[in-house]
Amino acid sequence: MIVGVPKEIKTSEFRVAITPVGVRELVAHGHTVIIEQDAGEGSTIHDEEFVEQGAEIVPDAETVFERADMILKVKEPQASEVPLLRPGQILFTYLHLAAYPELAHGLLERDITAVAYETVETETRRLPLLAPMSEVAGRMAVQVGAYFLEKAAGGRGILLGGVAGVRPAKVVVIGAGTAGTNAAVIAMGMQADVTVLDTDLDKLRQLEALYQGRITTLASNRLTLEEVVLQADLVVGSVLVPGASAPKLVTADMVRAMRRGAVLVDIAIDQGGCFETSHETTHEDPVYLVHDVVHYAVGNIPGAVPHTSTYALTNATLPYAVAIADRGVVGALERHPELVLGVNIVGDRLTHRAVAESLGMEYTDPLVALGVA
Repeated sequence: MIVGVPKEIKTSEFRVAITPVGVRELVAHGHTVIIEQDAGEGSTIHDEEFVEQGAEIVPDAETVFERADMILKVKEPQASEVPLLRPGQILFTYLHLAAYPELAHGLLERDITAVAYETVETETRRLPLLAPMSEVAGRMAVQVGAYFLEKAAGGRGILLGGVAGVRPAKVVVIGAGTAGTNAAVIAMGMQADVTVLDTDLDKLRQLEALYQGRITTLASNRLTLEEVVLQADLVVGSVLVPGASAPKLVTADMVRAMRRGAVLVDIAIDQGGCFETSHETTHEDPVYLVHDVVHYAVGNIPGAVPHTSTYALTNATLPYAVAIADRGVVGALERHPELVLGVNIVGDRLTHRAVAESLGMEYTDPLVALGVA
């Protein structure tokens, strides 16, 4: 199979979908890897490093899309990339289709098979291809939140950890999944006053057992959420329903009642956001004010640390990419059954139930669409 890796063109996106390690592995399995010139520069991976492991460098994205059987990407195809996809190709990337209806309609017209990193899900409900970027996003959320709490950056002028005789910042994390847990741990390490909310009591028990009361855990409900958000200096939203639009848990009325200069960081923005007042921003222009509350809602938070993120992502995606290249999508499902829920589009059919429901479109079972059921 010819595996193609174009340069990412989403605003301020510096990651790349493969590392030299990944190239070496695919080539060892007998595949050809073509990479757009300078695709890895943003992650400080140079063309010669790819070439040393057997990749072929091509001059532009058009060549990648024209020649490749499978396209490996990081972010969802941008408007200029969708027409480059050709019938029969496999697209393996983050898609977040519930947040991008126009992209979904565009891909459905291309007669491709699209497998989304973020909806690959194991029997134990782990999301193995979302987890590494959730780790990065959770850690980054507190880092950027601490910065925007500074007065010069538009915040309340609060040091996250406080000092002797002065209270630390109150940090509220909504959701105790991978991103939320990483956010909470970093905030705890910076000596903030940290509260985590979730509806899953088992996740809260795990946090309690691990950190012995250094993180306050609360069962999430409307009243409790409102009470802690109104007292917060920094709120991190990390709620996830795989494939579906994120629920709007923090309302505009709640934001209106928050402390002036408080900061909201919406990790869930790539699924539509979990704050009612959120809209997607970029690393170039990351924040805006609503009711004097700072909103940070960058859709590709891990893109700020592309070297770390690229290696972390490829560590997770490579076994699946190799399996698809070796055996095709159907064959890869036999080895990695968790890929079934990753299949979002087959031809002109939506094949992930939560995505279809979020978009108000018809759902087709992926195995039916692939002709194996």
